[in-house]
Amino acid sequence: MAQRPDLPAGGPGGLIGIGIGSGPGPGCGTRAAVVDGPGPYGGSLEGAPADGATAGQALAAYLHDRSADFLRSLRQHRESGSDADAAEDAARQLRRAARRISATLHTFRPLTEEAWADQLRAELGWLSGALAREHALADRRDRLMAALQRLTGRPDRPQPAGRGTGRGDRTAAGRGAAPARGRTGTGTEPADAAGEADGDGLLSAGAARAAALLDRQLTLARSRAHSAALQALGSARFHALADAVAVLASEAPPARAAGTAPATGALQPLAEHAHRRLAEAVAALPSARAGHAHPSDALSAEHREDAPWHQVRTLVRLSRYAQEVVAPGRADPRLAEAGRALGRHRDAAEAASAAASAARTPRIAPATAYALGVLHADQRHEVAAARHAFSRLWLPGPAPESRWS
Repeated sequence: MAQRPDLPAGGPGGLIGIGIGSGPGPGCGTRAAVVDGPGPYGGSLEGAPADGATAGQALAAYLHDRSADFLRSLRQHRESGSDADAAEDAARQLRRAARRISATLHTFRPLTEEAWADQLRAELGWLSGALAREHALADRRDRLMAALQRLTGRPDRPQPAGRGTGRGDRTAAGRGAAPARGRTGTGTEPADAAGEADGDGLLSAGAARAAALLDRQLTLARSRAHSAALQALGSARFHALADAVAVLASEAPPARAAGTAPATGALQPLAEHAHRRLAEAVAALPSARAGHAHPSDALSAEHREDAPWHQVRTLVRLSRYAQEVVAPGRADPRLAEAGRALGRHRDAAEAASAAASAARTPRIAPATAYALGVLHADQRHEVAAARHAFSRLWLPGPAPESRWS
């Protein structure tokens, strides 16, 4: 995204490398939509655009603030040095500002120059994705390690069980009837108890190796994602994006004639449209699975069923951000809670996928594969629970003429 020729290079926040051009990136492909369930946003609009303000002015004010947040986070990231925690926090804030700018340009696209908005959204989506992967992999590893600890009942991280569970776990798994440690081998215990003991023994034997396998795979992937993020932040493409955001922080965005309309008359219909599209997406979700905490067929569901839920999560976020523009003083906490429930859904679904992928590693011991299978089932139960939590938050009602006034 090139520097606008009518403005000087540079900007706030001590940016470096500003003004370097780059070719446009691929489109972000995010579909516009937003939420119905949590109910109307009626009443007075505290913090709404002032009377007499145009849609372009209201939109520019919001984008100025978010662009300033972006540049401030960028400066903090550069100043963090070797402080990993500070760098991670700054990267999160950078992604947060990028998401809000991108979502606002998406929802209110008809008020802007569409070619400009689409290009900036594509670049912001590229940056957000590049920064998010490292942190997602770190969170996934922590989630899976904690789940293995919980499933095995160990307070500490599962460790290799020593020589007795090396090749021996293959033999025990092959026999399928070896008594668990601490059990008598007299054959007098009930068959169900023996089967449960065998399962516990296999899980205990395989958990340490499963943890080591997942740790190795996810740590390697995180290292690669970290390198990719650093490369992205040092690229000419990123410097051009930072330049464009610096311009946006001080100048009104390019606007179409619709931007001169009154703010309430131009912004609200677009926010309503986004909300309706989200409501349609929620209505299309697999309701038979969404309405039960632990449906019997949840574990056998294909992973492709997760995609509509991930889409709804994106649309919930778009709805929240549209509300910040149109009615910033009327934030509905139920939308935020719905977003958190769908965030848990995404995290559990991706963790389950990681466990299933690790279980397909060639030549792993049967006990390790068993532990990974139990871990996968546990995370799919978390998926079902998150869907249930979202369905309880979604309270459909008759659609009012307007949610914003």
